[in-house]
Amino acid sequence: MSFDLPEDALEEMRRGQSPRDWQSRLGDATTFSFLAASGPGGQNVNKVATACQLRCDVFRLGLAPDVYARLKTLAGSRMTSAGEIVLTARKYRTQEANREDARARLADLVERAHVKPVKRVRTRPSRAAKAKRVDSKKQRGTVKQGRGKVILD
Repeated sequence: MSFDLPEDALEEMRRGQSPRDWQSRLGDATTFSFLAASGPGGQNVNKVATACQLRCDVFRLGLAPDVYARLKTLAGSRMTSAGEIVLTARKYRTQEANREDARARLADLVERAHVKPVKRVRTRPSRAAKAKRVDSKKQRGTVKQGRGKVILD
């Protein structure tokens, strides 16, 4: 699998940190900006910039390449081509609550990226299961055949 990452970011990922190291770097990798929220709220929504936009530089988190690939998939359009995840929180009426909401959503996203998908184990149907399937198909065929036009001799 090939990634379009800067060489220093790849080197940082190869160091083999534990999965929890990203949490200590979360503060350094994120920046917050506040903007006016949209929607209902009367005068308050027009005056106060309460919506929080979080930007996280994923390369500074030092994630493993497989975790990075899963994070890129999970983030989807929220990840920029420069490797930043952009989350906007506007659920609450205060900056602090929206900041915490954005931070929690980012942490949840990275946590879900650390979960390795379970490989599907291929199974084959047994001989009895195949025979049962064929018998039920034959029975269904005879039922349908009985629905045809009745020919009277």
